[in-house]
Amino acid sequence: MNSRKTASAIAVTLALALGVSACGSSDKGDDKGGGGSAKADAGLTSIVNASTKKGGTVTYEHASGPDSLDPGNTYYGWVQNFSRLYGRSLVTFKPAAGKEGLTVVPDLATSLGKGSPDAKTWTYTLRKGIKFQDGTEITSADVKYAVERSNFAPEALSNGPTYFKSYLEGGDKYKGPYKDPSAGGLKSIETPDKYTITFKLNKPFADMDYLAAFSQTAPVPKKADKGAEYVQNIVSSGPYQFESYSESRGATLVRNPQWDPATDPIRKALPDKIELKFNVNASTIDEHLLSDSITAGIEGTGLQSKTQPKVLVKPAEKAKTDNPYAGALQYLAMNVNVKPFNNIECRKAVQYAVNKAGVVDSIGGAVKGEPATTMIPPSVAGYKKFDLYPTPGNKGDAAKAKEALTKCGQPNGFKTSLTARSDRPDEVLAATQIQQSLKAIGITADIKQFPADKYFTDFAGSPKWVHENNAGLMMMAWGADWPTGYGFLDQIVNGSAIKPSGGTNLMELNDPKINKALTDGIGTLDPTARGEKWAEVDKLVLENASAVPLFYRKNLLYRPESATNVTVAESYLGMYDYVLMGSSK
Repeated sequence: MNSRKTASAIAVTLALALGVSACGSSDKGDDKGGGGSAKADAGLTSIVNASTKKGGTVTYEHASGPDSLDPGNTYYGWVQNFSRLYGRSLVTFKPAAGKEGLTVVPDLATSLGKGSPDAKTWTYTLRKGIKFQDGTEITSADVKYAVERSNFAPEALSNGPTYFKSYLEGGDKYKGPYKDPSAGGLKSIETPDKYTITFKLNKPFADMDYLAAFSQTAPVPKKADKGAEYVQNIVSSGPYQFESYSESRGATLVRNPQWDPATDPIRKALPDKIELKFNVNASTIDEHLLSDSITAGIEGTGLQSKTQPKVLVKPAEKAKTDNPYAGALQYLAMNVNVKPFNNIECRKAVQYAVNKAGVVDSIGGAVKGEPATTMIPPSVAGYKKFDLYPTPGNKGDAAKAKEALTKCGQPNGFKTSLTARSDRPDEVLAATQIQQSLKAIGITADIKQFPADKYFTDFAGSPKWVHENNAGLMMMAWGADWPTGYGFLDQIVNGSAIKPSGGTNLMELNDPKINKALTDGIGTLDPTARGEKWAEVDKLVLENASAVPLFYRKNLLYRPESATNVTVAESYLGMYDYVLMGSSK
């Protein structure tokens, strides 16, 4: 398989799906940074307020905090984007405007992966002379160790995906570096010399370069690793290192003096300092953006619904907005192991009951999304339009819902719990709208709210908690791990993604047909045929009826005057590209 060609083909497919123009805006700002006269959506296809000036402080805020800033213990899209400032992976998405940003390019490695004809063996060669912040040269052993700790030590690092564990030979038996400290580690990751790393897989995996772009391949020196506590003292391999870190307050990043731009063709590292602040009220973040007190809300999901009118009705303010597809889906997960949702007819009742148009209206209308009928969003390769549970105007069909309830043996309805993230106001609004739709057919859903940084580890992503608390319904938002159907679906519908904590398969879906279809698809080397496979998996998931697609998410992003080098990263869920972003302040 020609990985370079595949990546390019997928990038073109996505660009066409999004309707992205190659020309873009000519409003580029100036070399001093700041200002400019860019128009609305200029950031979709161009770099707004472009600058080559070094210096300044970029300031980000978040309404809660990350799952972890440890590159090996995170699944949040914004952390994957942000961590590229201090953790270099084997390959990464190119920091660039428009369709260029969907291209996978070498980072630590000298080229994209070299795969065997059967796509089961992949080799990468590291650049020479790249150093950690302590001056130690980065080797293939550091990358190997990073993959081992991130995928095989759930007792310490439970937040990230487990693709490597599923696909590496012997991954089902290896206990991880903390329980198995033997020098050889996992034998299917070979490091024959300081600069070569080879992954031997148990089955074909045609998307390997996308997997290698995960922050899980950012090197970690074994001597510095303290398991879950490593986040307190992360060792940088990128242009910035941590000056300070607090789980509750945030972090400050400053320049890493060991970073050599000669070994890094993709990062310009213009700001002197990067401030990251946690636990700031979501509405306050919007106020700070509009007053130009910060550079961006780092979660990347855009302005809150109540803030939108302040910018959309004023031409000068609207000109500072970008409204991209997020490559993400907001959906309602039904746990198939919580009664009565173990009965498909009860799940179908919810499918028909939900007023999707009302959900979209509740969060601000078309600028925040459009009603969904599939799991795969339109901007992800493998999307195919279909609707298994159509209702008039996407407003729900109470008659069909009650008919399904009767078939389920619950003609008078039932009680259940509905979880949502307390620090995501729009998600709570959507949950309230769903609660009203369900009440109309006799289902009483008690909304329970939890902070985003604990939502998966302690609540919705913990099967034990879910079962004990009768949490049959859970609000969920998901973006593609990489912009293909497999990168979108695998970790939310594959049985192998069910974990005791930090899980993202909230439905606890473990359907042999779906699992096999995913495996067959990722082993299909022809990219066109592979895309068709993802549409088939999508339909299988909806036939199971355990997830209600609510809306394809869009972000209403705002770029303050002081923000420089601003462009949307479609590869990172339609948020701004934090590798490029700077500030004139």
